[in-house]
Amino acid sequence: MKATAQDLVRAINHLPRNQTYHYVSDKTRTQLLIHGVDLPEGPIYIKRFDPSKGETPDAAKVETISSKMIWRIANALIPGNPINLDRVLGGSYNTRSALEALLAHTPQFYTCKPGRIEIVASSKDVKPGHKHLVWQPNNPHEEGVIKKIDTEIIISEVPSVELVYDSLTLPDANREINIEAQRRHAQMQIALIMIGQQLGFRIWIAQNDKGIIYKQKRLGEMAGVIPSIRDERLLTAYGDAAEAAAYIDCIWFRNTRFMPAVIEIEHTTGITSGLNRMLTFKNALPPIQTRWVVVAPDEDRAKVVEEANLPQFRDMRPQYFPYSAVEELCSLCQRRNLKGVNDEFLDCFMEDCISN
Repeated sequence: MKATAQDLVRAINHLPRNQTYHYVSDKTRTQLLIHGVDLPEGPIYIKRFDPSKGETPDAAKVETISSKMIWRIANALIPGNPINLDRVLGGSYNTRSALEALLAHTPQFYTCKPGRIEIVASSKDVKPGHKHLVWQPNNPHEEGVIKKIDTEIIISEVPSVELVYDSLTLPDANREINIEAQRRHAQMQIALIMIGQQLGFRIWIAQNDKGIIYKQKRLGEMAGVIPSIRDERLLTAYGDAAEAAAYIDCIWFRNTRFMPAVIEIEHTTGITSGLNRMLTFKNALPPIQTRWVVVAPDEDRAKVVEEANLPQFRDMRPQYFPYSAVEELCSLCQRRNLKGVNDEFLDCFMEDCISN
């Protein structure tokens, strides 16, 4: 089960507005009031005040819980797994404890203190844990109250792994599109190349992006990237297929008979345009087993699902590959020499957009 920012915002929006809310920590005297909620993904507007200091809601300033922060928490949620918001957010955002408090008052969240494994040299010990939230969507409690649960769960806090991109050069940058958006699009292509390399795929990169320079090398010169789509044996029997594929962001090929995924990255253009490019390519081929994949920012999930369900695209059964999942898989490929992995492994990181 996957949580979204829309789910969290909807749950908080359902909390009574005429009620003040306490923080998860019993030592915190500050209280919260929900001032407003922007549906579907936030931001959420709050007021914070400390009655012990004579402060009142009327005099408190309005503060914001951003959509980005909400998405970061949503992406970290796994049913039954405790999460520490400070750890997930890396200590950023000064309203993180307020978000934690509001979520704790919604029916699907409980608070707990799992044990924490502490390792010093070769010695291992279990210490009392810090406060965590645990998402239990199938076991809701009463709304508007904080419910604590006892747990025998023990957490080993593995350091978070970040995916590091080297500098890159965009030789034909479009001045009409934000340069950082173009850079992010290129970073996703680089991540897809590195995933393809690790999984033993041959990789097609859009013709107009082959000149992007990464680590002093053009993308078209990177290991595993094929120089010409017209030479790909799987497509040679179908005259229009190579032309239709030329500007698709990334295609993975395996052996001479399989095409694990056709991928469009939607950061600088509309989602519909990418789906249309894939549809044109699909129509130039006979029925073939592959994944038609949209890579897009995590916060664009609802938009991707909506566009993928338009009548003309439903037969492709598009899959959504969020940026966070692309980078999670790429980081895994960099850290581990994956072996014996089949194409179905990819489905662990992608979400079906079409409901049966």
